[in-house]
Amino acid sequence: LLYDYICNYILNIEYMFGIVGIPVTEIAIAAQAAGIKYVGMRNEQAACYAASAVGYLTGRPGVCLAVSGPGFLHTLGGMANATINSLIVIGGSSDRNQETMGAFQEFPQVEAGRLYNKLSVRPSSLEVIPAVIEKAVRTSMYGRPGSCYIDIPGDFVNLQVNKSSVKYVECCLPPPITMAEHSAVSKAASVIALSKQPLLIIGKGAAYSHAENNIRKLVDLCGLPFLPTPMAKGVVPDNHPNCVAAARSTALLHADVIILLGARLNWILHFGLPPRYQQDVKVIQIDICAEELGNNVRPAATLLGDINAVTKQLLEEFNKRSWKYPSNSEWWKRLREKIKNNEERSKELALQKSLPMNYYTVFHHIREMIPKDCILVSEGANTMDIGRTMLPNLYPRQRLDAGTFGTMGVGLGFAIAAAMVAKDRTPGKQVVCIEGDSAFGFSGMEVETICRYNLPILIIVVNNNGIYTGLDADSWEEMLKFGDPATCVPPVSLLPNAHYEKIMSAFGGKGYFVKTPEELQNALKASVADRQTPSLINVMINPQSERKKQVCMCFPFFFCKLHGDELLKTPGTIA
Repeated sequence: LLYDYICNYILNIEYMFGIVGIPVTEIAIAAQAAGIKYVGMRNEQAACYAASAVGYLTGRPGVCLAVSGPGFLHTLGGMANATINSLIVIGGSSDRNQETMGAFQEFPQVEAGRLYNKLSVRPSSLEVIPAVIEKAVRTSMYGRPGSCYIDIPGDFVNLQVNKSSVKYVECCLPPPITMAEHSAVSKAASVIALSKQPLLIIGKGAAYSHAENNIRKLVDLCGLPFLPTPMAKGVVPDNHPNCVAAARSTALLHADVIILLGARLNWILHFGLPPRYQQDVKVIQIDICAEELGNNVRPAATLLGDINAVTKQLLEEFNKRSWKYPSNSEWWKRLREKIKNNEERSKELALQKSLPMNYYTVFHHIREMIPKDCILVSEGANTMDIGRTMLPNLYPRQRLDAGTFGTMGVGLGFAIAAAMVAKDRTPGKQVVCIEGDSAFGFSGMEVETICRYNLPILIIVVNNNGIYTGLDADSWEEMLKFGDPATCVPPVSLLPNAHYEKIMSAFGGKGYFVKTPEELQNALKASVADRQTPSLINVMINPQSERKKQVCMCFPFFFCKLHGDELLKTPGTIA
């Protein structure tokens, strides 16, 4: 009966990702029999990332299924990463009567899971499994979403129980909608109305709460400049005239009032502290999590509640006040001038004719040729950072990246989840996963998963032969003359000109190896046209291409001695 409980009481769950083995194989089989879509992955980490992405995309948790011991341990990265995505992890574990005896893959899984989860629990009996699963689903969605872990002892899997003794539980209700106190809304509106240089920061929490309609109305009604955090891109379209993402540093540094809509003052927003912000900046925090209010700053106003509901409250307040920030203010002039300068600089870099290509040239052609409504997945250092500025998002919850935890390896798991959800809800929508070559290596074998399920995913590997920077083939050969690569090759280097596209073709997808803008255009055109076949485009770029025209080389002395003179001949380069 365990299978029925897990499948029927997991409460409107549609997707399960995992790797089967002792003792959970039967659970996956039963999940399929109950109508849950089971996606067999190649690594538990990728499976956990996929399940957490489902929580963000649908609002209901995906499930990750893992075996005991090492399989459970591989899910910890996904649990830690799912700080705002509802997620359920079900892990098999050793039999109860073998505890402390050195059982197969015995590990204190419930205790380990508590560090990463809102709930970590082992059911005490078969009878209570429905209640435990209901609580896990509810806990994963209520308040700030997060992950929950359910531990299933191996001997539970084939036990039977009398139905009359089972504690059946009704399906949990949707998360309650909470609203801010009226006095807090009024105070926040007054602070905004008195601002000289306001800035609205839209966070991932706003995307999760489906607040896009009310936030768009607020931006239009009040004329506020706004800045989206990475996974909030598209809540208000990036091409909206009030978007100041291209002037991010200027907007943060000079704003006198900042309104945080579901955004946290963590490292992504430089903690809200000088020198990135004014010393006396007034911060208005709007968050569903009470513990977040007051973190790192003393806020001018705090509004506790659901982002969509609180935004509606602010709209009603400003409708009564008939207030709008003037579009001809000095603040707007300053922001628009900075936006123009930065966009011109990016355009100049994008249109460079030199080979190998740089990041900006690659992203320019990608932007021109991929569907405007595709789901974008991105990971990598420079690849993800530059892609945020170069690739616009016009719709909410259609960008997935490494996010707050900065996790490398999330890309293909996220892409698989996005493709599964899109296939059911918006057939024909394409998923485009843009990765650095280092990031791709973390979960590259999931290409086989993509081909096995024939998912409409286009992977673009922006390949600079390394982590942050790499070496070209000639420099690599020079390095090897010094002896063992383990002592001679810079730690940031990867094998030059690696043919990652052959991994895709090995499993039946289409692979492209490109070096020029023309080859990139042709590969993009073919991949976008054929959405029935997974594709991978391996794009070779200049190994020293970065955001700015400088290279910080933390390489061994002999490398600097070998190449330093040549590097110093390049203007703006630091060797």
